[in-house]
Amino acid sequence: MTVPGARTSAADPRRREGRPRPGPGVGIVGLAAVLGLLLGLPVVVLVGRAVGGGTLVGALRAPEVVAALELSLATTSTSLVLTVALGLPLALVLARGRSGWIRILEVVVDLPIVLPPAVAGLALLLVFGRRGLLGGPLDVLGLAIPFTTIAVVLAQTFVAAPFFVRSARSGLQAIDRDLEDAARVDGATERDVIRWITVPLASSALAAGLVMSWARALGEFGATIMFAGNVPGRTQTLPLVVYSDFGGGDLDGSIAAAAILVLAAAGVLVAVRAFHWGRALDVRTGA
Repeated sequence: MTVPGARTSAADPRRREGRPRPGPGVGIVGLAAVLGLLLGLPVVVLVGRAVGGGTLVGALRAPEVVAALELSLATTSTSLVLTVALGLPLALVLARGRSGWIRILEVVVDLPIVLPPAVAGLALLLVFGRRGLLGGPLDVLGLAIPFTTIAVVLAQTFVAAPFFVRSARSGLQAIDRDLEDAARVDGATERDVIRWITVPLASSALAAGLVMSWARALGEFGATIMFAGNVPGRTQTLPLVVYSDFGGGDLDGSIAAAAILVLAAAGVLVAVRAFHWGRALDVRTGA
């Protein structure tokens, strides 16, 4: 009941309803524009140079670029499968674990994100190399991982998986545990709970993690060249083509290969966002 003559609080939702919310100030918009230009302008210039110069079409016909693109797509797809198969259980442990060692595990998972890629490649070489920690057992089994396609996949997984795990952990932590408990009470097994309740509820966070992980794997360079080398047709991914062309003095070829990387990554990001926009529209319209 409202007392006559009493002042209505500015926090009263009845007074705020229908009132347009103030936008950011001019200063904030200006600072945002500066960073937006800093992030977007170099990419636009790069793609524009490749398209305007006619080198993009030529690069798409070059055998070494096509082979590197196919290798990049194949290895990143494989690393993404490994990331999901191993990263989702790890994210569940991090999200639901209560032991003190979980904090240590979180540091271990996050460490590859802040490590320089060259350091990551050297660390992988010290574990899987011929003289590395596992070099002897692998040699007995007849396996040589460094400077092979398998090394490319491992390097990509090492540097990219933490992005998926972090996003998945956040999504899993946000789930209402009562919904999972209700499913268990109704007789659902733990596998059914994860499949039909946990994963669907965390799908947005999982999708975001997948995109970030794939994009990081696609652009991986330092760990790959240290651990897998730069062997055309076997370990030379598209970022290594950019490096090789630039180092060899072929600036136009380097720009064209880099533009292909940008367009591939942008295409995936746009597709994922369009998917989420479509889902959000379905939810609002009740479809």
